[in-house]
Amino acid sequence: MGEPHVLSVEEVLHDHDTLPERGLSSAEAERRLGEYGPNELVERGGKKAWQIVLAQVRDVMILILLAAVLVSLALGEYGDGVVIFVIVVLNTALGFWQEFKAEKAMAALKQMAVPLVRVRRDGAERQISAKGLVPGDILLLEAGNVVPADGRLIAVANLKVQEAALTGESEAVEKETGRLEGDAVPLGDRRNMVYTGTVVTYGRGEAVVTATAMATELGAIASMLQDLDDGQTPLQRRLARLGRSLAMAAVALIFVVAAMMYGQGVSVRETFMTAISMAVAAIPEGLPAVVTISLALGAQQMLRKKALIRRLHAVETLGGVTVICSDKTGTLTKNRMTVTEMVLPRRRYVWDRAVTVGQDDDLGLLLLTGALCNDAVVGAEEGAVLGDPTEGALVLAALKAGLDPGELKSRMPRVGELPFDSERKRMSTVHALSSVGPGGIVGRVLSLAGGRGRHVVLTKGAVDGLIEVCSGLLLNGAVEPLTEAEKKGIAAENVAMAEKGLRVLGMACRFLEGDELDRPGSYERDLVFLGMAAMIDPVRPEAVEAVGLCRQAGIRPVMITGDHPLTALAIARELGLSATGVLTGADLDGMSPEELKERIRDVSVFARVSPRNKMTLVEVLQGQGEIVAMTGDGVNDAPALKAADIGVAMGITGTDVTKESSDMILLDDNFATIVASVKEGRRIYDNIRKFVRYILTGNTGEIVVMLVGPLLGMALPLLPIQILWINLMTDGLPAVALSYEKAERGVMSRRPQDPQEGVFARGLGWQILLMGFVIGGVSLGVGYRCWSEEAASKVWQTMIFTTLTFCQMAYALCVREEERSLFSPSFASNPVLLLAVAVTLGLQLSLVYVPFLNALFRTAPLGAGELGLCVAGAMTVVALSEGRKLLSRRRNLR
Repeated sequence: MGEPHVLSVEEVLHDHDTLPERGLSSAEAERRLGEYGPNELVERGGKKAWQIVLAQVRDVMILILLAAVLVSLALGEYGDGVVIFVIVVLNTALGFWQEFKAEKAMAALKQMAVPLVRVRRDGAERQISAKGLVPGDILLLEAGNVVPADGRLIAVANLKVQEAALTGESEAVEKETGRLEGDAVPLGDRRNMVYTGTVVTYGRGEAVVTATAMATELGAIASMLQDLDDGQTPLQRRLARLGRSLAMAAVALIFVVAAMMYGQGVSVRETFMTAISMAVAAIPEGLPAVVTISLALGAQQMLRKKALIRRLHAVETLGGVTVICSDKTGTLTKNRMTVTEMVLPRRRYVWDRAVTVGQDDDLGLLLLTGALCNDAVVGAEEGAVLGDPTEGALVLAALKAGLDPGELKSRMPRVGELPFDSERKRMSTVHALSSVGPGGIVGRVLSLAGGRGRHVVLTKGAVDGLIEVCSGLLLNGAVEPLTEAEKKGIAAENVAMAEKGLRVLGMACRFLEGDELDRPGSYERDLVFLGMAAMIDPVRPEAVEAVGLCRQAGIRPVMITGDHPLTALAIARELGLSATGVLTGADLDGMSPEELKERIRDVSVFARVSPRNKMTLVEVLQGQGEIVAMTGDGVNDAPALKAADIGVAMGITGTDVTKESSDMILLDDNFATIVASVKEGRRIYDNIRKFVRYILTGNTGEIVVMLVGPLLGMALPLLPIQILWINLMTDGLPAVALSYEKAERGVMSRRPQDPQEGVFARGLGWQILLMGFVIGGVSLGVGYRCWSEEAASKVWQTMIFTTLTFCQMAYALCVREEERSLFSPSFASNPVLLLAVAVTLGLQLSLVYVPFLNALFRTAPLGAGELGLCVAGAMTVVALSEGRKLLSRRRNLR
């Protein structure tokens, strides 16, 4: 049994052992239902709730947080333990909810099933549940029906089906019954087939069901969705590696500190407590919470820019995107067919608001024909039309030029018509002229009739077929013979516009005489050719700018569409995409993996692609080390969206299936919004690196103090409660406040970060170690001076404690910019951070000067000179940081 689209109607009916006039018998239908099963998508067991929770808790950073809870409880710091445990619960709950929502993608796909359908069984029409359909059933379709199963058409009457959700084709597809040649016909070109989940928009048809349930094209998409695993984002991979590294460092520290203290004769209990405190100092327990808060704040910013984030980690991944694969219709274009040119015999008009009917009577008649030979109507909203997009474009063109379609219809009422069909490829309407007055363009139509008739036929359709039934053309208000030379010129113009991706319709008219109104067969003969209207779904102006910004940012934009290759190529050129050529789905299917890998490097336009093709493109790009964002709105896009690093669904035109499979939803369906989100993602990743640098530098300083202090003969420089306080305060407000930092200059003028790079890439690790040793050394130096003079006093310990906090606050201000000076005009651009630093310094001073806090934290009040030394230590950190930035700026200038 071959593919149904390449078989004749008789062969398909024979293969399925059914008759069109009788259909299946009830007994046979029941037998086949037992053989094939009900016509519904089968959902393989998804993750259970407990499995999702377990996956969240197994995350390395969460395990580190749980360890910190146990440490806090062991040290008797119950408040810290409770706070950290709350962070664990919130993180787990948030992750659980996001993954639980993602599991609903399959459920949304199942909602596309149709509850009741019309079939022919036992020689009679019946209405049955869609679940009861079986291969061989004769399915009856009409306008408004959602197709419930895949089927081969056996009869059609002006049938059009909107297949955008499945194929990406923006226009409704005109259906036919003839067989097609070749097995490799793309889904969008199989005009003799109907598919589950698509919608009948016009006419009627009959089809023999060829596939149900998971054997349908929609079922294949469902299988792909269920076979895909959600991979980790680059940030999750980086944090997992960081977590493992810190965990190993913490374990090593425990043994090193324990050995040192035990060698100095410190008690086992105090050794254990201090070693565990050191481990806590090494682990930035606030980091997962700060990352989550930062991503959440970024998601809020993106929402203001019309991008709804469904998975928090997608916020950061956007910053690393290297390829954006975008659908054409509605994302790069306006999703509204628009007339761009009106071509009359021997002259043309490039269309804009300045064109009016008053400047050319021939143009006025062409516009009138397009507006009246038309079933679209103007909607309540400005610029909105109801009906076929192509017909809507003609109505809007007439409106812009000064014609009122409503007035035209009242003055020239329709009294007859020849509907469009696929053989003639045109439609004609007949209009009465009895109520036409002498004024305006309608009056001039009457004057053209010259009293020869009371009715006019207006025709529009495919140019090549239309000129064959024309005998004249209108030129400057006069009808002239249509010569063979004129026909060739019109045909050449039609081909030239089609090659530019334009949809072209020709228009003609004829005045009826005598009793011709009662003879429809005579309507379409000896017509007068009026001209052609060329239209296209125009690009969004902001999309052109966004594509340019992508190139500047080192991001490669790729167009993947179900539309015709010529249309895709024309739009690509207008957008400024690298249109070196176009590959179709059939081309991709015929390539070896090696050929595809090679060609995909050069080609940025893909047309007539299938869901499997989209998946293949995403996988090949990812295999080349790219971070891929994929946009889509139809069911056919869902598997590719789920496979991509960032799946972007359309909020206006997108289906529920697509939205549930996505990481981000564009509320305005605009490509420019993706690019704005990439900028926000880069800002957020930069800020994450800033507070990783800030937190780990501070923690390194604490470790240096705790390890080097005893080597200098000092007693324990910091008590466990003081370490926990520093971690709680410095890893808290200031770290979160760094999330509010604005994007640095030139953030979209640099290439995306390497997806394989770690958190410490680009010199970050060395900067952390260097400044960590500076902070630790400065703090020890300040304390050592006092310790040597007052060894028995708590003052030297308080000075180390305070200097360490002051130094970390100073460094929080320094890490805001990679190269710009702390004292640049942007100093006050993040008031949240300035407030956080001020609050933290105030709290630290309260620990030094409030008596009951002195007792709790074992601190002592400091004199003015001693406090001045602590401040001087912090200024040393600022001076060294500013020196590094100055050297970096000079190096870049050279």
